Amino acid sequence: MARDILIVDDEEDIRELIAGILEDEGYEARQASDADSALEAIARRRPNLVYLDIWMQGSRLDGLQLLDLLQTDHPDLPVVMISGHGNVETAVSAIRRGAYDYIEKPFKIDRLLLITQRAIEASKLRTEVADLKERTGGDESELVGVSTGMAQVRSLIEKSAGTRSRVFISGGAGTGKGLCARLLHVKSPRASGPFIEINASLYAPDEIPLVLFGREVRDKGGLRVEVGALERAHGGTLYLSEVASLPMDSQTALLRTLVENKFTRVDGHGPVPVDVRIVSASSQNIAGMMEDGRFRSDLFHRLSVVPLQLTPLRERREDIPSLVSLFVAQLSRMHNLPRFVFGSDAIAVLQGQDWPGNARQLRNAIERLLILVRDQQPVDGTITASMLPSDISEVLPTIGDTDSSAHLMSLPLREAREVFERQYLIAQIERFGGNISKTAEFVGMERSALHRKIKSLGL
Repeated sequence: MARDILIVDDEEDIRELIAGILEDEGYEARQASDADSALEAIARRRPNLVYLDIWMQGSRLDGLQLLDLLQTDHPDLPVVMISGHGNVETAVSAIRRGAYDYIEKPFKIDRLLLITQRAIEASKLRTEVADLKERTGGDESELVGVSTGMAQVRSLIEKSAGTRSRVFISGGAGTGKGLCARLLHVKSPRASGPFIEINASLYAPDEIPLVLFGREVRDKGGLRVEVGALERAHGGTLYLSEVASLPMDSQTALLRTLVENKFTRVDGHGPVPVDVRIVSASSQNIAGMMEDGRFRSDLFHRLSVVPLQLTPLRERREDIPSLVSLFVAQLSRMHNLPRFVFGSDAIAVLQGQDWPGNARQLRNAIERLLILVRDQQPVDGTITASMLPSDISEVLPTIGDTDSSAHLMSLPLREAREVFERQYLIAQIERFGGNISKTAEFVGMERSALHRKIKSLGL
């Protein structure tokens, strides 16, 4: 995806020269002759980089004044100063005021291209670092798991990442929707562009238009633009998490944007062209919301060109060992802990849980356990079932499913054994996804004997 560069200089031949060099290298170059036209160009669409002349004749603001304004309104926008002969000291001073670098007239083509590449890469790196500070998962660059469902998800991501098609991810909280969205971006031709994530459920309805589309404010100082998520994601990917929470007017505005590839800021006076791929997700029942008229079906069908369904963890228990290994590696690195290993008995207990919060809940449980055993570390580095927190390791079954059910210890041996065998086999069969051969191998029974036992217990 071509990176957008704005060249601001009062000399047309300089602008044309820089623009020609950059365009020959695949960049998109726009031009402005003074401060006001530069601000208008930035208001139309924020560039990835600005080349700014220090002295501009006939301009309301000189280069340094415009730099100060950009530092206030767009602090993460890289600016390279263009300095003429004799004002290099001024250019160096501009760097202290926030400019990324400077280039001196007459400039060399290789230096121009090198500065351009470095400035854009530095801006991208700052965005990634800021994003990583909000994440606490360490290396979450791949989906792990051996289940058929997870293999299908990986395959779909590989097939669709390289396209421009919009992907709609559905699944419960904690199933990994955000990770899938990020992988779609990282594996796409837009990987060098921004990845912007917006969770619509975190904003009040009247805040959503400002967050998505930005706003234009006109005061005595002129036009001031507050950039929204769509504009920040230009050339990259916008991930709309919990898109079902969008109010109806924002749904309509988003639909118009998808159709026209442009939008209007709040209180704006003109369209803003945008090139962005949208990946959306929801944990809600979108089909039911469309039936109730709470979500536009035409918007959903444009968002869901490629549907991606994530199954809950309880339906892919065979993925739990891989997830545990991943989480232990991440959390040990985060908390500077030894790399513990979970024993087979502990893994079996974890596989026996339903995990309504899915992988996120499992990760939280692992983190809590690693912190609890910090002061009483196992000698061999292996965490056993007996070391699990009580709310996880409470596996002794009761007669029924309610809190008032009698405990096994209150029953005669024969009845207690039957209850235990029933619930034990149910848990093991679920653990191995209904595969009788694997269950028989684990519990130490012949397959035919297990079939007879299942029949005798009425399972």
